[in-house]
Amino acid sequence: MTSAGSGERRRRSPAFLIGLTSIALLLFSGFTALGVWQVQRLGWKRDLIARVDARIHAAPVPPPDSATKADEYRRVTTSGIFLNDKAALVQASTVRGPGFWLLAPMRRPDGSIILVNRGFVPSRRTAYDRPAGSVRVTGLLRLSEPGGGFLRSNDPAADRWYSRDVAAIARSRGMDAGNYFIDAQASPSSGYPIGGLTVVRFPNNHLQYAITWFAMAAMTLAGYSLVLRRTAKDADR
Repeated sequence: MTSAGSGERRRRSPAFLIGLTSIALLLFSGFTALGVWQVQRLGWKRDLIARVDARIHAAPVPPPDSATKADEYRRVTTSGIFLNDKAALVQASTVRGPGFWLLAPMRRPDGSIILVNRGFVPSRRTAYDRPAGSVRVTGLLRLSEPGGGFLRSNDPAADRWYSRDVAAIARSRGMDAGNYFIDAQASPSSGYPIGGLTVVRFPNNHLQYAITWFAMAAMTLAGYSLVLRRTAKDADR
């Protein structure tokens, strides 16, 4: 004898299976797509790391008039005179602890201005070297960092900077300095500023993320199969 509840359950079975299959297909497709995307990101990140590694070890070249992402971390070299009285201190967190980056405008022989991150100083009161004559700087080209830092906007009026915003810093000094700056390499000097502290590191967790998403897709299939088997056993009973 078949109960009314069992009959109703069997009548609902086609709709239940259609809904279950739709949800499983949606989850499986989504997890698989995310896994494929992470694999693509993995290839992109490895290519980026290889390209940047080649740039930072290449022979230095003259800096461009304007930079693009393809120029970032390229080794460049130039010469000029530092405008020490127009330097800016930008808040920094480094391997030497918290402090400031010393960004000084450099006037080159052709009259153009370029900002140079001369390096780290621990406080606003730190005494640092102020070269008076023409100097040559070699370092890594870095793109401007507009806006400010995390939850802290640059305050040009108070001369407080939380990111190396080239345009804003130059504008506050009444000059134009393009869209990039140079992170100067370490110098033989034992005093401040301390150059060569650029961190060139790109997190690369895409393989772990890809494995996680593909595992979720496999678990979706396993769960779907388990529910189907149990549904079939209930129907037999």
